[in-house]
Amino acid sequence: MSDSLLQRVANGDMAAMQGCIDTFGGLVWSLARRFLAPSEAEDAVQEAFISLWENAGRYDPAKGNEVTFVAMIARRRLIDRGRRVQRQGRVVDEASQLAPPAPVEPDTAVVATNEDATRALVAMESLTEAQQRVLRLSIQQGLTHEQIARLTELPLGTVKTHARRGLIRIRELLAPAGEGAALKGARP
Repeated sequence: MSDSLLQRVANGDMAAMQGCIDTFGGLVWSLARRFLAPSEAEDAVQEAFISLWENAGRYDPAKGNEVTFVAMIARRRLIDRGRRVQRQGRVVDEASQLAPPAPVEPDTAVVATNEDATRALVAMESLTEAQQRVLRLSIQQGLTHEQIARLTELPLGTVKTHARRGLIRIRELLAPAGEGAALKGARP
């Protein structure tokens, strides 16, 4: 039997890390939106995937499946980020009141995550080239806004604007039918 995705990540396989982002990205984003304010979610997702990269070697298939392990790592990073934000005096949207996510059957979670990832990729194609580049550098390569600004030689404000407008557009495209109208009123 071949190594699992996380076992391959633990062995330094960058393609496997990309596979983790594609497979578990929807799950991590969903958790980030539940635990943190939207302004904090993007950086928190990056931190969660960095932590996943660093801790993939701790994954033991005998103790649980990959979805559970990824959710645990992400949840811990999100809680850490929420606490850090609270210490800095910022308001965190109900992070302290949220219960941990309800357990989901692994097969259902994987299918839902794969469907979410596919929908997100399709939505990503509707963005401008600049928005796509900024989001790919941020999400897939884990770069901060400052690093992206240096790499692309764009002003930091422009990078942030591309990221924000791109994420808003993706959220609009991925929102269930009833929520689309409410999101259209959001500032781009």
